[in-house]
Amino acid sequence: MDKTEMMSRNLGKERERSMPQEKKAASRILTVPNAMSALRILIVPVFAALYLRGHVAAAVGALVFSGLTDMLDGLIARRFNQITDLGKMLDPFADKLTQGVVALCIAIRFPSIRPLLLLFMLKELLMLSCALVLLKKHKRPCAAKWYGKVATVMFYVSVSAIVLLDGLGIMGPDKQNIAAFVMLGLTGIMMAYAAVKYFQIFLAILREPGEKEKK
Repeated sequence: MDKTEMMSRNLGKERERSMPQEKKAASRILTVPNAMSALRILIVPVFAALYLRGHVAAAVGALVFSGLTDMLDGLIARRFNQITDLGKMLDPFADKLTQGVVALCIAIRFPSIRPLLLLFMLKELLMLSCALVLLKKHKRPCAAKWYGKVATVMFYVSVSAIVLLDGLGIMGPDKQNIAAFVMLGLTGIMMAYAAVKYFQIFLAILREPGEKEKK
């Protein structure tokens, strides 16, 4: 047996050892990032109740805390090798739920910005539909990308500013604010860019042969 053959066999054995560890890491459920995503889901009804009942300061605090956990969970997952299949689904679900409920709450108080928020919600439903199509075809949706995270952070900043301006009396159902519309417009542009990029990834994954086709 020559050295080349021995090296190839050793590499094969190392890959076999690493594969179970990778599968084990991906199948974990109880991780810090997953717990943070679950916490964001629990914060959603708390924010809605506080905001619609007029407790604006507390609602802003809940939303800011939710945004911070959204930024940290991805960093922790990558830093400590806690990226899991559940996390890949739980994190975007928490994002979509938070964004949808916040958009709905704002639309209830500010009828004039309902068309823009309606477009935003339609975009989120489209992305959710794409993820469901991939799952139905036994294909894994992609993990969150940087542009998706940036769009999410911009959304949190924009809606937090609107909620804050509302609480300060600077903006209200009968008081419009140009800065709020500019922030929402920029957020809409970034979200449109993220939606296009995610849709391109969706099409690429859709074209890939599934596990059954490979066999």
